[in-house]
Amino acid sequence: MPFPLPPPMRRALDLAAAAAAAGEVPVGAVISKDGKIVAESRNAMRGNLDPTAHAEMVAIRAAAEALGQPRLDGCILWVTLEPCAMCAAAASLARVAAVHYGADDPKGGGVAHGPRIFSQPTCHHRPDVLGGIGESESADLLKHFFEQRRA
Repeated sequence: MPFPLPPPMRRALDLAAAAAAAGEVPVGAVISKDGKIVAESRNAMRGNLDPTAHAEMVAIRAAAEALGQPRLDGCILWVTLEPCAMCAAAASLARVAAVHYGADDPKGGGVAHGPRIFSQPTCHHRPDVLGGIGESESADLLKHFFEQRRA
């Protein structure tokens, strides 16, 4: 029997499903601190006409506003897909304590794949990283979304 997902990842998956329903690539992100959700978002690039409106970017901005500070010390970024290079760099600049993600992204990932932002010598803050949380559900959302788009 699989372990139940942590509530922030469950919420991120629900946000990813909402993104898919809105015609966005199904990625959801939540930022928690001390076990409480402080910000959440889903991909909104098409709806906002903003190429930087990745779920992580919007959640990081919302968390900084909610906490009243640019640094997200002690926060965890929960996201359904491995962050891209832009989002990984933003998480580093925001000083999040950890990045927990669902599915790997071999084509566009920036943490475990591609540029591996947190491994670069120019990266001044390296959050703890844990992948594979809710991986199958995250991957299934993406797979079904792209299958429908190709049909």
